[in-house]
Amino acid sequence: MGAMRHDIVCSLVNGPEGDPALYADFKYERRAFLFDLGDVHGFSARSLLKVDSVFVSHTHVDHFIGFDQLLRLHLGRHKQLKLYGPAGFTNNVEAKLRGYRWNLVRNYPYDLTLEVFEAGDAGLQAARFECRGGFDRVRLPPLAALDAAPVILEEAGLRIRAALLDHDIPSLAYALEQKVQINVDKVRLEASGFSVGPWIREVKEAVRNQAPDHVPIRIPLAAGTSGEAAEIPLGELRRGILRFSRGIKVAYVTDAAYTAENRRKIVDLAGGADLLYCEAVFSDQDRTRAEQRRHLTAGQAGLLAREAGVRRLVLFHFSPKYHSRLESLYREAREAYGGEVG
Repeated sequence: MGAMRHDIVCSLVNGPEGDPALYADFKYERRAFLFDLGDVHGFSARSLLKVDSVFVSHTHVDHFIGFDQLLRLHLGRHKQLKLYGPAGFTNNVEAKLRGYRWNLVRNYPYDLTLEVFEAGDAGLQAARFECRGGFDRVRLPPLAALDAAPVILEEAGLRIRAALLDHDIPSLAYALEQKVQINVDKVRLEASGFSVGPWIREVKEAVRNQAPDHVPIRIPLAAGTSGEAAEIPLGELRRGILRFSRGIKVAYVTDAAYTAENRRKIVDLAGGADLLYCEAVFSDQDRTRAEQRRHLTAGQAGLLAREAGVRRLVLFHFSPKYHSRLESLYREAREAYGGEVG
């Protein structure tokens, strides 16, 4: 990605060899996304508490066992968690919740709410589970019908698209698309006499939401400056201290057979991505086994990355049989991709 520093930073919670879980950290906001929910017990509580949206590919145990840890950590907190998955996902979440007794939660001072969305042929279905209600399911109105790579989450600054893939069961691949990156010009900031603080988040959010230029922003002044705070119109700040650049695009693909339809969907979803996190479960030498298990090989991951024109390919979700010789998988991917492989 060159020298550009993005304010959404992604990392594999368990590295490339462990359970799938990709953490997308919004550096200057108190939030994060998770793509898949493999084992997360070794991840810091502070990081997990930033999570407000989870995007699950499917509910095989190595992709969903972390749900219990995430739930336990958030119990008793005033929080709304959004969870996305393929058709049948709401039943999977409900089954997890029904495995516990909730007779005392009505006395909790704060209520945890889970909003669950499942993407399938019938469109985007939604349900809500509230802690103080014993996590009983409340059906919500269905959302719009889906196309081949639908937008399942749209915010002022980003969107999430999904593609429904075949893994012998439905499996979702995702793409996080940041619409624009907003950075503060530190030289201009210091020259203006302003101090760094939470107000910067307020400015960025106002810009993303297209607030009018006359909206006043209250800014604390740097130490040694006359006065304590100033109110500056948003438009003046936009022109004076902000810089705008292309936002980052990250694609996440795992547990998919190498079929013509899957390939078409993956290339469309990941097209032009800065980062493609793609499974490489098997070696090209084991293509027959990969086909039987409905997984991708390292070489196939490289071909998909090349066809999609991604800037960097990151491999993960290796079969344990290769853990002592991973370099061979990276080599296969590099030869097929022709670019940087992490």
